[in-house]
Amino acid sequence: MSQALGKATKAAGVLRGGGTDQGTAGRMAVSTFAIRVGGAALAYLSQIVLARLLGAHDYGIYSVAWTFLIVIGAMTCGGFSTSASRFIPQYLQTGDMDGLRGFLRVSRQTAFFVGSLAGVLGIGLVFIFRTAIDPDYVLPLMTVLFALPFFTFAQVQDGIARSYDWPALAMVPPYIWRPLTILLLLVLAALVGLQTDALTATVAVVSATVMIALYQYAHLKRRLAPKVPAGPRRVDLKFWLAVSAPMLLVDGFLQLITSADVIMISFFEDPDEVAVYFAASKTLALVHFVYFAVRSASAHRFSGYLHNDDQAGLADYVRQATHWTFWPSLAAGAGLLLIAPLLLRLFGSGFESGYPLIALLMIGVLARASVGPADALLTMTGHQKSCAVIYAATFLMNVVFNLALIPLLGLAGAAIATSCAIFFEAAALALTARRKLRITTFIVPLLFASRERPVDQ
Repeated sequence: MSQALGKATKAAGVLRGGGTDQGTAGRMAVSTFAIRVGGAALAYLSQIVLARLLGAHDYGIYSVAWTFLIVIGAMTCGGFSTSASRFIPQYLQTGDMDGLRGFLRVSRQTAFFVGSLAGVLGIGLVFIFRTAIDPDYVLPLMTVLFALPFFTFAQVQDGIARSYDWPALAMVPPYIWRPLTILLLLVLAALVGLQTDALTATVAVVSATVMIALYQYAHLKRRLAPKVPAGPRRVDLKFWLAVSAPMLLVDGFLQLITSADVIMISFFEDPDEVAVYFAASKTLALVHFVYFAVRSASAHRFSGYLHNDDQAGLADYVRQATHWTFWPSLAAGAGLLLIAPLLLRLFGSGFESGYPLIALLMIGVLARASVGPADALLTMTGHQKSCAVIYAATFLMNVVFNLALIPLLGLAGAAIATSCAIFFEAAALALTARRKLRITTFIVPLLFASRERPVDQ
């Protein structure tokens, strides 16, 4: 493991202004994992408190509003949250500081502008079609969209910080400070006698998102100052968008695949049922965070290997990343199945009925973990269009399966539909990586092969 991490450090060494200390990449991976563990635990605790404060009905409404924010936010950042891991190593590798300065500024400005535009448009659409929407959802949906510009702005900042190997700055604000601030604001509202309902919760989301995005901006600006001296900026917005757009589709469809079931359940079931499903999916996130942690730590390293033309190192790092993803996910999943009934009861009476959903959704989570961060590999090596097509097909499959199975099987139908779609996604990603890069990402063949021999692209 340390050998593969050391090779990755060589590719990313320029991000730190020189040096190829083997331990740096390992510390990056450990820090990323630790932050995601802490963030997952805190997020889960906050969901339990929210469910208790709001009650099942309002918690279900809040869940749908929050999910809408995440889905739209993933599609309005312009793809810059991901392309930062490709452009920043490239500009540092070539010493193109003019292009780097331009990208750092314009990527965040574009995300904030698009987020603002989408937020205004979304609020307008909810208002126009309010008679076709359950009245309980209208105000929370309109309110939460006020957070959208700062949510998308923060996502790009996350990508920039990850590209510089600053995991704490990238992930502590969104995964630690933001959920903690939401929780504290809602508890404060309860203490001063305000009604703790879905609308109050979405106001807390907006307030926390704005505050934490500004906090992160101030710290990122301070950290970048010595790394990026003042000077002229070159803006290649058309080129940046051309590269980022397929990455945007990848991130957008990935989020849709992950969240479509919650949204679609709200079309067929009442908020109380949505709350049970959301609690089950959040419980499962204690396993899923392993995949996202490895994905976050690996993306810019794939790019570094590519720009250093180290195909053997890339294949070896992919093999390690798949092991880092699958085995911890499998262990965490087995442990979760043992304690899930107890965890679900913490949400309140009736939530324990979500236990079978966890078992069904676990199939999809482990299928995705079995191919490691294959989507990040394809995206960072120039095959983002292929990845986007796979995710688009997976999303469409997910929607069709949900529409067919929810009316028949209820919440279980949504869980089955989502797991089937993710199983297809994992298989398609693994086959595409093998065909285009000659790199195996599926865990089973990797158990019998110590190294793949990739060919030049």
